Amino acid sequence: MPGLIDSHCHITFGEPSSNDELFFHRPQSTSMLVAAFNVPKLLRAGVTGFLDADCIFDLGPALRDGIEAGLVEGPRMTAGLNALLTSVGGTAGRLIPDSGTVGYAQVTGGRDEIVRTTRRQVKYGADWIKVHATGSVPNRSGELTVWSAEELRAVTDTAHSLDTPVVAHCRNAHATRLAAETGVDLILHASFLDEPAVEALVASGAAVAPTFTFLANLADHGAMVGAGGGQADLFRGEIEATATQLRRAFDAGVPVLCGSESGFSLTPYGHWHAREMEVLVDAMGLSPLQAISCATRNGALALRRPMDSIGVIAEGAAADVLVVDGDPSVDVSVLGDRRRLRHVFSRGRSVDLHRPWPQRRQLPMETVGQWSSEVLTWDRVHR
Repeated sequence: MPGLIDSHCHITFGEPSSNDELFFHRPQSTSMLVAAFNVPKLLRAGVTGFLDADCIFDLGPALRDGIEAGLVEGPRMTAGLNALLTSVGGTAGRLIPDSGTVGYAQVTGGRDEIVRTTRRQVKYGADWIKVHATGSVPNRSGELTVWSAEELRAVTDTAHSLDTPVVAHCRNAHATRLAAETGVDLILHASFLDEPAVEALVASGAAVAPTFTFLANLADHGAMVGAGGGQADLFRGEIEATATQLRRAFDAGVPVLCGSESGFSLTPYGHWHAREMEVLVDAMGLSPLQAISCATRNGALALRRPMDSIGVIAEGAAADVLVVDGDPSVDVSVLGDRRRLRHVFSRGRSVDLHRPWPQRRQLPMETVGQWSSEVLTWDRVHR
C-alpha cells in the first residue's frame, strides 16, 4: 500500500506536556537537535510524508531542507513557519504576548503587518501559511473566532498571490465557515460544524484535517497518564458532534485528510500516526479503504503534490510504499501496530526497521519542575 501522509504533525515541539514547556524550556539550537532525533521515528511508523504547518523558532523549513539534502533521515515534509495570531491569542491563552513571537506564535495586527508577515514567511521558505482563527479567552467556554473576514482575506490574498496555500486552526463552526469563505485551503479541526459551515466548505473546495486523534487519546487513555481531568465525555462529545456533520461534507465531496497532531505528550512521535483512520471509521462511518485514502492519496494536498503523484501505487508515482502483515482494508487498526510493518520504502529506498527504537535522556530544564502536585495545607496534615 502507499506510505501514510500525516497532514497535521508538530515535529519541532518535542512532546511537551504543557504550553509552558513548549514555549519556555528549550533553546533554539537544542530544539533542532530534538526534532532531528525524532523525525526518523515517523518513517519507522510507516509515515512517508507529513505537513508541519507551524513550528517553534521557525525551524520547519530548515529541517525540511536538511531531510531533502540527506543530512537527516525523515519523510517528505512540507513546512510552515510561526502560526499567525491576533493579540487575542490562540490555544495558549495569556501565555501569548500582545505582540511579537513566542513558541510557535507570531502575533500580528492590522492589514499592513499581516501582509508583511505573510510575505516574509514565503521569503524564508514556508510551504504553507498557518493562521489560528480561533483562540481561548478566559471566562468563555470553547474557542472564539479571533480573526475578522478582512484579516483572513489579507492572509489568503497575499499568500495565494505568492503561490502559497493557507491552513487555519478552527475550533468552532463560525470560524470554519469564515475560513472557507475567505479562501483558506485546509482547515484543521473544523470542530462543531453546523450546516452553514458545511455549505461553505462544499462551495469553497477547502479540505479538512479534523485531527480527532488528540481528542480521542485524551478521552480514551488520558487517565492512564494523569490527563483528562474528568472531561472524557466532553472530548468524546466534540468528536461525535463534528464527525456527524463532517460526514455530510465528505459525502458532498469535501476532501478529508488524516492528521495525528503528534508532538505532544499525549501524541508522541511514531505511535499514533495511524489512529486517525480508526476514528474516521468508528465516528464518521467511513469504510477502511475510504479512511486509508484520507491518509494516503488525499494527503497529497498537504504535500502540495498532484493527487496522482503521491499517496498511490502507480507507475511514475512517488516510490513511498508499505508492506504490511495484515489486511488494513478489513481492519485499519493493523496500521497502528509497528510490529505489522514488514517493509517501508521512502523515495524508493528501504528503511531499516530492525534498529532499536530511538531512546534518549531528558535534557536539563526540559520539563516543568514542581515542588508538589497539590497544596500542602495544615488541615491536610492534621486530618
